[in-house]
Amino acid sequence: MDQHLLFLLTLSPTIFAILLLPIPKHWKRVHRVVTLIGSTVIFAVSTRLWTGFNPDNPAFQFVDQHQWIPQFGISIHVGLDGISLLLVLLTTLLLPVVVLAAWSLNIEHIKSLHITFLLLATGMMGTFVSLDLFLFYIFWEITLIPMYFIIGVWGGPRRIYAAVKFFIFTMVGSVLMLVAILYLGWFHHQQTGVWSYDYLDFLQTAPLLSVSGGWLAPGLLVFAAFALAFAIKVPIFPFHTWLPDAHVEAPTTGSVLLAGVLLKMGAYGFMRFNRALLPDAWDIFVPLILALAVIGIIYGALVAMVQPDVKKLVAYSSVSHMGFVMLGLAAGTQASTQGAVLQMVNHGLTTGALFLLVGMIYERTYTRLIADFGGLATVMPVYTGIFLVVTLGSIGLPGLNGFVGEFLILAGAWQNYPLAVVLAGLGIILGAVYMLWMVQRIFWGPLDNPKNEGLSDIRFRELMVVAPLLVLIVWIGIYPTTFLNPMEAAVRLLLAR
Repeated sequence: MDQHLLFLLTLSPTIFAILLLPIPKHWKRVHRVVTLIGSTVIFAVSTRLWTGFNPDNPAFQFVDQHQWIPQFGISIHVGLDGISLLLVLLTTLLLPVVVLAAWSLNIEHIKSLHITFLLLATGMMGTFVSLDLFLFYIFWEITLIPMYFIIGVWGGPRRIYAAVKFFIFTMVGSVLMLVAILYLGWFHHQQTGVWSYDYLDFLQTAPLLSVSGGWLAPGLLVFAAFALAFAIKVPIFPFHTWLPDAHVEAPTTGSVLLAGVLLKMGAYGFMRFNRALLPDAWDIFVPLILALAVIGIIYGALVAMVQPDVKKLVAYSSVSHMGFVMLGLAAGTQASTQGAVLQMVNHGLTTGALFLLVGMIYERTYTRLIADFGGLATVMPVYTGIFLVVTLGSIGLPGLNGFVGEFLILAGAWQNYPLAVVLAGLGIILGAVYMLWMVQRIFWGPLDNPKNEGLSDIRFRELMVVAPLLVLIVWIGIYPTTFLNPMEAAVRLLLAR
């Protein structure tokens, strides 16, 4: 069974989506139940990847390969190492969370929304496990369409603008990435006489691309094409401008998946393709990546600080947090790279939880303006406590998840880039300022808005939505070895290449 487990797991959300098709659209509760059961089963099955994974083996595991278009060397080839393992499990965990979070939504096209969730999950998982670059590109593009509809159909007043902007930004990067993939396939054929788009084959030939002869060198052009696609997705400053609009206009569930998983696809791409396939070009571009990462950390924090909308504040905090991930990758040490992978997971948990909590308060008040709140701790004490824990995890309080990731990144980067660490440290301070100031304005002070006096505290279903994220936020903070061990061998092999 394990031989085909990964391929079947990747397709399973689409299978459940097909099961929803014959169910009448007005049977909304049936759609919710089937999708929740399906997503829970998917997560339960994915835990077999964890229990069956050998952390001492740096190679890809659960490998499954089938010929697809053999005349061009294209195959259905999937597998995962310790890096992609954590990202796949993050995806399968967040899927039932967002389905349960959307349970009470009184909107049209519930059936279509759940089908869209499931198709998006297939695309996200497929991106993390594809070992054929043609297959990788297909899964990468599959994620674009569902998220476009999640924003454009179920989003806020400016949803069409945000969806089109998201689509255009992502599509531009995707086209350049496709050109780079096709060039790598042609180059491999020139070197070996065999057509292939297999990642393991490219590990042998892609590093041979020349980076000498100026900025038009093939290795640098291919690197730049990949880097632009991934930089838009992360997003790295200054390619981030689509993100705040997408987050603000997307429904809560869309924001959770966008921040929790889709942004990680960009950082994963940098690791898997730019870093591993093109190491000489990576060394040349490291100073630029470092500079943009540090700028993003500080810029995201400063802009978040002045946002009147709490959801937009959290959106800009993502720019800052993902800057830490890119800093860790660019620093290129064992500690910083493991910290970057862990921080990808951390960001998915804390920012996903923050968007869920913001969505809960919006469902009660229909406003996200910080000025409309104040003193909510009086009427919503349990909700306040949960929000505070997630916030402290986001700003890196020792004992919670954010501290471990940021510490590893900064400690690993200090060895070669102390100035970048000092500047990034300023971003941590600014992050604490804007997050705690936001909490203070929303939850403490006088309860001077009469509309907030009758607000109900967090409900049982809402508590079940955030509970798994809270457990992991504390677990990673107290005992991060559980999550660092599986990736250690894979990261060591990545850096050795």
